[in-house]
Amino acid sequence: MPEAVYRIARVRPKDSEPAAIAEQFFVRNDAADFDSAEGRMWKVIASPFAGSRSNQNSPARPGWHIDDLVAEEHFDLLSPCNPTNIFGMAHNTGAPGRALPPQAFHKAASSVVGPLDAIKLDDSGARVDPEAELAIVIGRPAKNLTLENARDAVLGVTIGNDVTDRDAQKADELWISAKSPDTFTPVGPWIVAGLDDSDLEVGIVHNGEALATSTTQNLGWGVEEILVYLSGFMTLQPGDLILTGFPAKSRPIAAGDDVICKIQGIGELKNPVVQAS
Repeated sequence: MPEAVYRIARVRPKDSEPAAIAEQFFVRNDAADFDSAEGRMWKVIASPFAGSRSNQNSPARPGWHIDDLVAEEHFDLLSPCNPTNIFGMAHNTGAPGRALPPQAFHKAASSVVGPLDAIKLDDSGARVDPEAELAIVIGRPAKNLTLENARDAVLGVTIGNDVTDRDAQKADELWISAKSPDTFTPVGPWIVAGLDDSDLEVGIVHNGEALATSTTQNLGWGVEEILVYLSGFMTLQPGDLILTGFPAKSRPIAAGDDVICKIQGIGELKNPVVQAS
């Protein structure tokens, strides 16, 4: 039988008090209709990232014990994981990408922000593009995966926006300065487990205008192949993120814009664009 689809989110209660270590909890929802009454009522769960200290739950508090039910209006969505590593796949679109060896680049974990958080642009005037990408979320330590067991290491998938400074990308062959500025990796709104991600529509809505879409079927290297490649030279850790590539159309962003990255079966990742102070 196909695996049941469910969602996991990392959230912060709206009435959280400021603290050196901000509160966070993990919640789960099994409803098929995300917008239904059932889809907006979540159950508190333990951290799904065993062995990853950065993803532990906060100490329990009234109304937030394991198995308690929490309505969506009582929390804010955070990035669904707090990764140790973020990888992106370079030139991974269609036949041209398939014709090249798989190649990954690294993004700084400090570049991660959540839904509705601002993408902050500096005043350099550089061209900056959003890229809506299927993001693999690792669920357990994994090394030397095979095509047959690669999926065992996956907790689920989410949406990643691989924001990229194109001017910096031309000057930096490693792409670190193009991909890793603060706020350049919005992620969310939640992790979807059990979803068939082989042919999902991917696209961007820029200032209310839907741009041309594509599907995950048009990625050069598939999810299992990417996991085999990366785990062949390093151990993937719980909570790590792998951005698989952007097959659709984009448009440069500027302060004052709104960007929505959409993936079928997962939802929408919305972020405003502002000028960095």
